[in-house]
Amino acid sequence: MPLVKSTYAPYAIFKNGHFSTIYSAKLRPNPKLAQERERVILPDGDFLDIDWSFSKKQSKRVAILLHGLEGNAQRTYMKGQARVLQQNDWDIAAVNYRGCSGELNSKYPSYNAGRTDDLDAVIHHILKKDQYVEIVLVGFSLGGNLLLKYLGESESLPREIKKGVAISSPLSLKGSLESLGQFYNWVYRTSFLYDLKKKYKTKMLQYPEKMKASDLKKIKSLLDFDMIYTAPAHGFKDAFDYYEKNSSSAFLPNIKIPVLLLNALNDTFLSPDCYPIQLASTRKNIYLETPKYGGHVGFHATNSVYYSEQRTLEFLNEA
Repeated sequence: MPLVKSTYAPYAIFKNGHFSTIYSAKLRPNPKLAQERERVILPDGDFLDIDWSFSKKQSKRVAILLHGLEGNAQRTYMKGQARVLQQNDWDIAAVNYRGCSGELNSKYPSYNAGRTDDLDAVIHHILKKDQYVEIVLVGFSLGGNLLLKYLGESESLPREIKKGVAISSPLSLKGSLESLGQFYNWVYRTSFLYDLKKKYKTKMLQYPEKMKASDLKKIKSLLDFDMIYTAPAHGFKDAFDYYEKNSSSAFLPNIKIPVLLLNALNDTFLSPDCYPIQLASTRKNIYLETPKYGGHVGFHATNSVYYSEQRTLEFLNEA
């Protein structure tokens, strides 16, 4: 029955979903964390960067952290989670997706919510170090969808992968797009769209034959961006084909290892089908926690340690 009764009870002001979302993304002091960058060359010749943080004593456990849309390994939610795990004897591999580490990737495609081949390449790169006997995956928002799809689509996973945690994850990409389209989410979608269009404009210099100024002018929404760039760049018929084939809700039933899904009920990014209550109630390895509060990646407890960060540690350390 892994429907987890949540103990999250924030201060009054953090019960407001919009406040907790915005505070956590823009106002939370950035946790102090040493990071060492490693560049990984991918099978197609492109690259991505991992920002490593290491436990004070040599560890055989590593947590791979996956950020959200237009995020990176320096976001407060990434560094906050990394610091909590590092202080508890985990090494951290915080992944920056293609084009998200401050330098544009070299190929026309970049990342998306279901690009699991890059995640698989990262995992096998880490396994080649022959240091870790336990790997866990922790993803935020888009990164949560990515790791759940990865865990559910493979016939067999490396035996070192033990658990997964998905926080504020859009299990239905189409549903979440529709939720972001609501009037009360205009701040978030405007911010995402600004960043995506800015990156598109810069990438046009690399691929002028594929990326046109006339197409850039047509991008007025997140759906437009996925229609004009995400879908064709990654081999999908259109945006809806991309959403259907990459939404992790379709892959959840196939996951064999324990996973924790932490989705707040007042997360305005998520649609009703992002809360798989029926599935979790019948599965022994799908742990669904749906606190009343938390917004989107906004589970504030203190500025030093968020509820989601401590909850992730507890879940990963459970026998």
